Amino acid sequence: MAHVVLIEDDPGIRTAVLRTLAKHGHAAEAATNGLDGLQLLLTEEPDVVILDLGLPDVPGDRLLGMIRAVSQVPVIVATARDDEQMIVKLLDAGADDYLVKPFQPAQLEARMRAVLRRSAAAAEELAEPA
Repeated sequence: MAHVVLIEDDPGIRTAVLRTLAKHGHAAEAATNGLDGLQLLLTEEPDVVILDLGLPDVPGDRLLGMIRAVSQVPVIVATARDDEQMIVKLLDAGADDYLVKPFQPAQLEARMRAVLRRSAAAAEELAEPA
């Protein structure tokens, strides 16, 4: 299963997502703010990051740029913001998927499988000798 870093400041949502991830066999760690999340990303090298936008220290869109500056890890934005312009902006800025809260656990699981499939296929393609 996947190693996940969750960057989410809301304790209720954080607990629910961590519980769901564990139930599905994923190893998950959480950060309550953006800079701690970035540190987790650098030290733990997860398979996927789940990123909330409303963080107390760094705006999520700015944090996405910081993540992209140091890693190509798949990032799923999971937020209550459903503004179409924001969704397009973040997908263009490097998010691999965008999920609007509230969401069902099965939908998060399916989106994780999808981004992990794509990242695994890309890694295999790069590893193949020319």
